[in-house]
Amino acid sequence: MIRNPNTESTQFIESLKVAGIAISKENEVVERLEEAREWHYAFTTLVKQGQRIGISFIANPGMKSAVLQRLFAQYNFADNAEATFEACLVH
Repeated sequence: MIRNPNTESTQFIESLKVAGIAISKENEVVERLEEAREWHYAFTTLVKQGQRIGISFIANPGMKSAVLQRLFAQYNFADNAEATFEACLVH
């Protein structure tokens, strides 16, 4: 359950979904990001390590890299975060 739909991290997750990304265990991802002190770091860690606990990010047909690049820039991620995310996407 999303406790605060107005947090930046939750808005980012919603933007990913609009961009064509499906998220397994989405509620768990949102909860972890809402609880994190530094949600950007927590998100990147979930991208890299999440499959161990059943969390995955799945690219739907039609997902565009350019849209992801803009989202990661808009939400002020580190320069390499978007490339790391795309490398870990399930297709």
